Amino acid sequence: MTGDDVGDAADLDDVDAERELRFHRPNATGFALQEPRHATLGGVTAQLIDGAAIAAEIRRQVAGGVARLRERGIVPGLAAILVGDNPASISYVSAKARASDEVGIRARTYHLPAETPQEELLALVDRLNADPEVHTILPQLPLPPHIDERAVLERILPAKDADGLHPWNLGKLLRGDLDGAIPCTPHGVQQLLLRTGNDPGGKHVVVVGRSTLVGRPLAVLLTNKAPGANATVTICHTGTPDLGLHTRQADILVVAAGRPRTITAEMVKPGAVVIDVGTNRVDDPSRKRGWRLVGDVDFEAVREVAGWITPVPGGVGPMTIAMLLVNTLRAAERVAGLPPSSFAPTP
Repeated sequence: MTGDDVGDAADLDDVDAERELRFHRPNATGFALQEPRHATLGGVTAQLIDGAAIAAEIRRQVAGGVARLRERGIVPGLAAILVGDNPASISYVSAKARASDEVGIRARTYHLPAETPQEELLALVDRLNADPEVHTILPQLPLPPHIDERAVLERILPAKDADGLHPWNLGKLLRGDLDGAIPCTPHGVQQLLLRTGNDPGGKHVVVVGRSTLVGRPLAVLLTNKAPGANATVTICHTGTPDLGLHTRQADILVVAAGRPRTITAEMVKPGAVVIDVGTNRVDDPSRKRGWRLVGDVDFEAVREVAGWITPVPGGVGPMTIAMLLVNTLRAAERVAGLPPSSFAPTP
C-alpha cells in the first residue's frame, strides 16, 4: 500500500480478537474504559490501546442488539461481494463473515470470477438491493481494474451501504447527521479514543492521510459539533512540506499514510495519543512466512514518546470490522422502525 491509500488492509488485524476483556472496567456511562497497559522501553512508558479487546466489547453490544431484533423475527443480513481470488481480500471477507456469525448476523458471500463484467456485478447489486433479507451490502475493495469502483459503490442503496462510503452517507456525515452509515475505520478510531478516555473534544488532532476511506471522513467526524467530536483537525498528506512541523503539534495523531516508518519519534509531541491505521508487509527472514506486519508509525521508537499508542496488528483493524457490524445492525433497526443503537459513550 502506498501514498494516502489506506483501506481494508487494516482489517487483517484479527490477532487475539476472541480473548476476554482482561483490561477493561465499566465507567459511569455503562461502557468500558480500557485499563492502562504499558509498553516499556528504556524506562519510558506508553499506554497500549488494545483494539482487539475494545472491538470484542463492541461485538458483544452488537450481539445484544441482534438478539433483540431476532425476538421480533428480524435477522440482520450482510452480503459481501468478492470479485477475483486476491488472497488478502479472501482473508478479509472470511474475517468479516466469522465476526458476523459470532454476533448473529446472517452473512452471505458472493464470490465472482476476476473477469466478471461490470454490468454483471451491477446486476448482482441490484438484486441485493431488492432482497429484504439483505440489510447491508459490502463490495470488497479493491475491485479488478476493469470495474469502476465508484459506479459499484454508488449503485448500492444508501440505506444498505455497509462501509458508509456512498456519496449520500458521506454527505450526511458532512452535515453532521450521524443516523446513517458512518465509514467504518474513522468510526472505529473515534471509538478507540472515547473508550480509552481520550475524548477528542477541544484537542488538536492531526490526520496524516487524505483518502476518502479514512483521512477525510475522520476529519469531518471529529470536527462535528457533537459528543465525542469537537476537535480542531489538521489534515496532512504526501504533498505536505515539513510533515513533522505539523505532527509535533498534535494532541492526537492519526496516521493513515500507507507507508512504513512515516512517523518517527522526533515527529511526535510527548504524551500524545498515536493511532496507527496503516498495515504494511515488510520482509522479515526470521519469520517462517518471510514477512511481518507493521504500521505507518515506528512503534518501538514512538512508544518512548507517546502517552497512548495502538499496536499493529491488534489496534485499528479489529475496530474496522466491529463498526461494519454496527452499520449492519443499525440498518436492520431502521427497517424495523427502531431507533439506531448508540455506540458512542457520553464523554
